[in-house]
Amino acid sequence: MHSGRQHQPTMFLVIAFALLMVMTAAPGCVKKTEWKTLNDEVESLYAAGKYDRGVVVATKALAVAEKEMGADHPSVATSLNNLAALYATQGQYAAAEPLYTRALAISEKALGKDHPSVATSLNNLAGLYRAQGQYAAAEPLYTRALAIYEKALGPDHPSVATSLHNLAATYRTQGQYAAAEPLFTRALAILEKAHGPDHPSVAQTLNSLAVLYVTQGQYAAAEPLYKRALAIQEKALGKNHPDVALSLNNLAALYYAQGQYAAAEPLYTRSLTIREKALGKDHPDVATSLENMAALYAAQGQYVAAEPLYTRALAIREEALGKDHPNLATVLESLAGLYRMTDRAKAAEPLEARAKAIRAIKR
Repeated sequence: MHSGRQHQPTMFLVIAFALLMVMTAAPGCVKKTEWKTLNDEVESLYAAGKYDRGVVVATKALAVAEKEMGADHPSVATSLNNLAALYATQGQYAAAEPLYTRALAISEKALGKDHPSVATSLNNLAGLYRAQGQYAAAEPLYTRALAIYEKALGPDHPSVATSLHNLAATYRTQGQYAAAEPLFTRALAILEKAHGPDHPSVAQTLNSLAVLYVTQGQYAAAEPLYKRALAIQEKALGKNHPDVALSLNNLAALYYAQGQYAAAEPLYTRSLTIREKALGKDHPDVATSLENMAALYAAQGQYVAAEPLYTRALAIREEALGKDHPNLATVLESLAGLYRMTDRAKAAEPLEARAKAIRAIKR
C-alpha cells in the first residue's frame, strides 16, 4: 500500500489564439526592411519555443522600428506586442504589461479607437490579465474588442469569431458555462460560414467547445467534436502537424478521464512523436505530452515508466521558461506526488516547497 496524496495529471492543453499577432501598419509605410526581417524572425522563434532568443531579436526589432519610423508608428506597436508576447509566454507578466499598454496607446492614437488593430491590442492585453487570473480586468477588454470588430468588420468576420472565442474561454475558466457555450457556438458558425466546414480554424473552435463539455463531464458530447477536429486537421494540415498533436492529446485526455487507458495511450504516444519531430525535443509542448504520458502510467501504477517522463518534462520547462514559471508548479507537484506514492516522502518535500513558492510569486 503506497502512502501520499493522489497524483494529479496534466489534463488538457487548451487551444488559445496566439498572443503573437502582427498589427496593420499605415499603408505604404513599411517595405522589406531590416525591421520586417527581424519581425519575421521573431515569429519563427516564438513558434519554435526559442523564447530567450526571441526576446533578443524582438528588442532589436523594436529599436529599429523606433529609429526608422518614429516612436508612435503602428510598426512600433507591433514590435511592442511581439516582445510582450514573448515575456508573457515565459510568465514575465510584469515585463509584458507596460509593453502591451504602450502598444494599445500607439494604435489608438495612430489609427483611432475603433480600428481593428486596437481590438488586437485589447485582445492581447486581456489575454495577459486572463493568464494571471485577473478575469474582471480581462472581460471588459475582450468585450470592447468584440464590439470594435463587429462594427468595423461586420458580425460574420473571422476576427469576430476570435473575440467570441476568447471571451467564451474567459467565461469557461470562471465556471460560467452557460455564458460560454453560445459564444463558442456562434464563433463556430461564423468560421464554418467564412471558411467552410473543413478549415483548421473550425477545428480549433471544435476543440475549445469540446473542452467546455469535458469540464462539465459531458464526455459523450465532447468526443465527436474532438474526432471531427482531428479529421479536419489531418486532412488540411497533414498527419504530422503540431495541431494534429493537440487534437490527439485532447482526445486521449478525454479517454483518460473516463479510465479508458488502453484507448488513451496510443494517442498520447503519437502526439508526443509528432511534437518531437515538428517542434524539437526541447519544446514546451513536448513537455506537456511527456507529463500526460507520465500521468497515464502513474494512474496504472507504472511508476518506473512515469518518473523519467516527469523528470524530462521538468528539465524542458526549466530550460524554456525559467525556474519560476507558473507551469513548473504542476509538474513539480506531479513528480512529488509520484515520490509519495512510492514511499519517498523526503524526496517529495523539496519539490512541494518549490511548487508552493512558485505559486506564491506575485506576477
